[in-house]
Amino acid sequence: MTDIDNTLTFMEEFPAISTEAWEAIIQKDLKGADYDKKLIWKTIDGFKLRPYYRQEDVENKSYLKVQPGVYPYLRGNGDGKSCNIQQDIWVDSPAKANTQAVNALSKGADSVCFMFPQMVSKAADLNMLLQNIDLTKTAIHFKVPMDHFQVFEWFTDYVKKESIDASQIHGSINVCPLSKLTATGNYYQDSENDFKLLAAAVKKCNDLFPHFRLINIEGHLFVDSGASVSQELAFSLAMASDYLAHLTNQGLTVNEIAPHIQFSFGIGSGYFLEIAKIRVARLLWSNIVTAYGGSHASGKVQIQSLTSRWNKTLYDPYVNMLRLTTEAMSAIIGGCNSLSIQPFDEIYGHTTDFAERIARNTQIILREEAQLDKTTDPAAGSYYIENITDVMAEHAWTLFQKIEKEGGYARHFLDGQIQEMIKETARKRDFNIAIRKETLLGTNQYPNAAEILKDEVRESNTIRFYQEAANILCKPLKMYRGAETFEALRMRTEKHTRRPKVFLLTIGNLNWRKARASFAFGFFACAGYEIIDNPGFENVDEGVKEAVKAASDIVVICSSDDEYAELAVPVYEQLKEKSVVVVAGMPACAEELKQQGLNNFIHVKSNVLEELQQYHHKLGIQ
Repeated sequence: MTDIDNTLTFMEEFPAISTEAWEAIIQKDLKGADYDKKLIWKTIDGFKLRPYYRQEDVENKSYLKVQPGVYPYLRGNGDGKSCNIQQDIWVDSPAKANTQAVNALSKGADSVCFMFPQMVSKAADLNMLLQNIDLTKTAIHFKVPMDHFQVFEWFTDYVKKESIDASQIHGSINVCPLSKLTATGNYYQDSENDFKLLAAAVKKCNDLFPHFRLINIEGHLFVDSGASVSQELAFSLAMASDYLAHLTNQGLTVNEIAPHIQFSFGIGSGYFLEIAKIRVARLLWSNIVTAYGGSHASGKVQIQSLTSRWNKTLYDPYVNMLRLTTEAMSAIIGGCNSLSIQPFDEIYGHTTDFAERIARNTQIILREEAQLDKTTDPAAGSYYIENITDVMAEHAWTLFQKIEKEGGYARHFLDGQIQEMIKETARKRDFNIAIRKETLLGTNQYPNAAEILKDEVRESNTIRFYQEAANILCKPLKMYRGAETFEALRMRTEKHTRRPKVFLLTIGNLNWRKARASFAFGFFACAGYEIIDNPGFENVDEGVKEAVKAASDIVVICSSDDEYAELAVPVYEQLKEKSVVVVAGMPACAEELKQQGLNNFIHVKSNVLEELQQYHHKLGIQ
């Protein structure tokens, strides 16, 4: 048999190029423009990412050289298992939910999460849910608002009654007093009793269900409140660290506690950041477990990923499918153990069979056709993602250590410090959406002007699940979606007595007027106004005549900066009593135009949300 020469020689034909040489070429191409402003990406966390990285940037990072299944598990736990396709099912009727679960499992799902908007009333309801489901082959998860320990007892009784091998059961229940505090402002009962009951449940789980995760750290709560990826990591890890501290004080060992902890992370739109986030979670959690005296094996983390609600939109809802797909890709590439894609219409407060099928089939396609689960840590070797992983780990670890030094997660949350940190990040994100620095396609950028929100929108199950407690110890997190303010603005337009008309008075230089008209169209369509576009007018009088004929509420002058000086004022003088006159752009002559009374300008630096709210006010839209 002929030996194969594995030596690669073709690279010898290409001379090595130094980083300095690359930088020199970049500076030349920038032609004096600011390097940082043009090419450096500053994330909402504040860390900076360069436009490219090279092998020299990862050479000194020893933990990046570990293999899959080797501590600190950056590249995965090494179990060779693919990401579970999870179907979330809201339980209004146990019989109906069981039918849905069996149907989902027959069509590709291999994990089911039963979500209860209300408490489970009796053991018979739980038994009904589990009929015709092989618990040794299907991961089973329960998400209940209260009475977690009772549900766990009923589940234990069912497994014994049916003589099921408990050692083969995988799944979880969302017991997490600190997540309850985070979402509602109070514990299940109180801190002391909650942790006492949790310790007893962990002991029982440790004896009966070695692969069942009893403690579910709901990190997605932070994402759905506007937190950054580093904040979600740091707060989730700090929460888990509190459990290690409390439960070891109750006589349990770290090796008994850690294997029953699961992290549920939200997956947002930051594709590369989300890939890195899951890798960082494995790295940092393994370090925390060993710091508490646990074994390396106990440091293997279980990660459940849920697509975030924060960036989903009511308008142009099919775009949610695209968002969900890229989020799913980043979660799988990052190495999550199970993935739940929410139906694209979940935010309407009701879902359809079609949406649930699309959510499930998205995962099936990514696994069976794209085969994303066939490679362990496919991001390995990417200098870009390896460096994001490194810098994110540093930021998250620094914040985690700060929380630990100052008393831990519960103390920080009860004092309101975590809420304030997230609120500040959310404020920045809201502002970025308002000025369109962060794009929500179909909502604050490229909206469908003709779309009317015909579907009924009601309070979703997700929102009902996290109701503020009657007697709060502290203010809970405010979960919301980034699009909500824009959507409220547009819904007010729909409920107004009539839809305002925006007339684009295009005149002058062809290229400029087309560009300005396109910008103005997208600007006012965000509020749901009717836009009347035009191919162009020969003179001011012709344009004014058509604007009056159209009974326009707003007239936007679309031309070049040079031509505004002579065109804008005549248009304004003829229309100021009939319409709100706006100039598209911020020309050099803006101050002169303002002196003539023309004060409305829209441009790329506008705060779109604030200005549309002002136009609502001018048009009498309450």
